[in-house]
Amino acid sequence: MLDPLGIYQVDEDAVARTLADHLADRAGSPAPDAGRAGPVLLHSLRGFVDAGAAGEIAAEHLARHLTATRLVTFDVDQLLDYRSKRAVMTFDADRWADYEEPFLVIDHVRDAEGTGFLLLHGSEPDLQWERVVAAVRGLVDRFSVSLTVGFHGIPMGVPHTRPLSLTAHATRTGLVEDYTSFFGRVQVPGSMAALLEYRLGQAGHDAMGFTVHVPHYLGQSRYTPAAVVALQHVERATGLDLATGQLTAAAAEATIEVERQVRESAEVAAVVKALEEQYDAFTRSVGRTNLLAEQAPLPTAEELGAEFERFLAQQGDD
Repeated sequence: MLDPLGIYQVDEDAVARTLADHLADRAGSPAPDAGRAGPVLLHSLRGFVDAGAAGEIAAEHLARHLTATRLVTFDVDQLLDYRSKRAVMTFDADRWADYEEPFLVIDHVRDAEGTGFLLLHGSEPDLQWERVVAAVRGLVDRFSVSLTVGFHGIPMGVPHTRPLSLTAHATRTGLVEDYTSFFGRVQVPGSMAALLEYRLGQAGHDAMGFTVHVPHYLGQSRYTPAAVVALQHVERATGLDLATGQLTAAAAEATIEVERQVRESAEVAAVVKALEEQYDAFTRSVGRTNLLAEQAPLPTAEELGAEFERFLAQQGDD
């Protein structure tokens, strides 16, 4: 593996300004308070499965609506396969007017109460995953990161008219003991986010993630309610105030638009009604720990996992 240090640049002045409370002075002054927890690192990368654009919307919200300072910039020219992941360009009449330059960065962001955290966002690399993960792991050590949290969405057979559920996962059970697992043991195509969590766990770091279950018929849409759910659970896990209230209006508008489209399609309305019946059968059941009611003719958790595996395999073939 090539040297991870050669794949990114750090703005040392920005690091000094934003992380001074967590880093020891290199000139030899005393280290910061050992009892003070280091910053949390949040991450969401574009390119893998993200139903409802849950992770993308959430990351955009954090980067745009909270105070952000760029700390680390990765050399995406070494990481992307431009022919499989083409950036968008704008042609205006007789000239190229704009280029949406791909990026992979770590920003320092201050939440609504002024607490700082780190945000890794941008395009998922096509190449050199282990090198990028090693680089991030080194930065986790350097910046004294206390917890790493990822988030995105997957398509599931659930109705939009009921509360969204999610799958929580972590490098140790204690981080997700309050959550129910809806999957058994399955094999799925990997992602760099999953590899990052896995490698951090091997290195003894706390890391976790939230995967929001987005109604499968909304998987290709930008579904803001899913982003809100993701951020709410990140807030719960980290204690950060991520100003999710600013997404409330957009989430309400998304719900109204979905309701309009459902009313206009008898086929979609029938699907939603069937999903509602399945969901409500669960809420009427007693002593159940999953979304499936015993009396309903529904697939098992293993079958749902297998279906999810097939979906991910299709994504990997694209």
